[in-house]
Amino acid sequence: MIFSSFLDYLLLEKNYSALTVNAYKKDLQDCLDFITAEYEQDTLVDVNYPQLRRWIVSLVESGLSNRSVNRKLSALNSYYKFLMKVGDLDQNPLAKHKALKVKKTIQIPFSEKEVKSVLDDFPHEHDFEGLRNRLIIELFYSTGIRRIELVQLQVADFNLSNHTLKVLGKRNKERLVPLLPSVIEVIVLYLQARKSLNHITDTGYMFLTQKGVKIYETLVYRIINNYFSLASTKVKKSPHILRHSFATHLLNQGADLNAVKELLGHSSLASTQVYTHNSIAELKKVYLNTHPRNKK
Repeated sequence: MIFSSFLDYLLLEKNYSALTVNAYKKDLQDCLDFITAEYEQDTLVDVNYPQLRRWIVSLVESGLSNRSVNRKLSALNSYYKFLMKVGDLDQNPLAKHKALKVKKTIQIPFSEKEVKSVLDDFPHEHDFEGLRNRLIIELFYSTGIRRIELVQLQVADFNLSNHTLKVLGKRNKERLVPLLPSVIEVIVLYLQARKSLNHITDTGYMFLTQKGVKIYETLVYRIINNYFSLASTKVKKSPHILRHSFATHLLNQGADLNAVKELLGHSSLASTQVYTHNSIAELKKVYLNTHPRNKK
């Protein structure tokens, strides 16, 4: 395989997940396919920037978003940096490339009232699917885990005696997340209901479908969207918005930014700070309502 050494480097040395490595592989292959078709070259090593720019233009013209184009170029840039590291390339053709402008979108979290409404005001069946769905919502909101992290959870990752959950995050980085007593109660009920399944194929995985196989990401999205459509009129109702709500509500209640960073599994504070705009808005409201000079 033409990119095998680079992909092995990502997997073994950088500890990237298999999912991420496959995404890099696809992006590189897409570029190579274009270069081969347009310039009859069978390698990306001798490609120059004008050729790559023609590929970028073709991606934009195809309707791909600037964010997606930037992601592809990030994979390609990583590949060239690797080639330079191992001595197979003298100069990175993307060295002076500037990322395409991406419109910043503010993710609007669910309000505390909306989350409370979904968890407390709507009926949740006490059968397998009802308990599974409730536990998924509870875990997203009480731990802030990512959708792919939830899908990959193993039964063994839950330590009910210590009230902790082991999460395997990006780049195979593990973190321990505390579990609320109320969540422990739902976990116990779900595990009992889980035993009622006629046949379980993926025995190690925590969340299963009715057929006993590992739950999949689109189903998780559908569960969150369906429940929150009952309580919220927000346009976007997804697992990521629930993760966003977890971080925002903690910050609104005075949680330390570093603590939230660790809970979310971020590698830097910069990633966590995107959640602070809502916290600042809340602080502003409190400030204006309480400062003596603002009282009439």
